[in-house]
Formats: sequence, structure tokens, C-alpha cells
Amino acid sequence: MDILNRDDIPCGPILSMKELIEDQSLRATGNRGRGGSSERGKYFSVGNPIKMSDSPTEVTRSPLLGEHTDEVLRQVLGFTDHQVAEIHDSGALDPPRKVAASRCPIFALQGRR
Repeated sequence: MDILNRDDIPCGPILSMKELIEDQSLRATGNRGRGGSSERGKYFSVGNPIKMSDSPTEVTRSPLLGEHTDEVLRQVLGFTDHQVAEIHDSGALDPPRKVAASRCPIFALQGRR
């Protein structure tokens, strides 16, 4: 940062989440906030550090896993409702199944060398 600051190149440190939460300058500039949702619980977010009077920005939550899948399938990829239903029915969009460590093939093979 010393090298970049010397030449007036905007830069800043990369902070951990703990440092972000505790950073007083973020609080003072309104760049820090907490959000919450029934799906996600409470979370911490950081706003846009660039403030321009003619171009205000609003920071919103990131999408949930799969939240826009149907929209992308229909509007971007052009699938019909029937095709989207078939994709759902195939299980291709189901969350991955978690396998207990004792049943995982990799762990089972470790003792059989």
C-alpha cells in the first residue's frame, strides 16, 4: 500500500470478516450493515465503498443456491416449461447428497492397501 499510495493509486488492505465488523471507518461512512432472511439467518455485509452522487448503488443480498435457476433456464437458455419440468424431474438440479465418512469409498479403501 505504501508504494501505491505514494503515486495516488487508490488501494486498501484486505480485511478479515472480524476486522470488517470492527472497522470504525465503515460504520462512520455507512458501509457496514447486517442483513437477515428466514433462509439464511443473520449475516454481515459491506456496502459499496465508491460513492457518486449521480450513480447511487444499493447493495442487496447474494442469491440463494438455485434461486434463479428456472429463470436462467427459461429466459437465457430458452427452455420451455415442459423442458424445465423434465430437468427438475431428472434430479439434475437436486442438491448433492452428503455421504457419511464411514461410507465414503475413499475412506473405505484407505485401510485396504
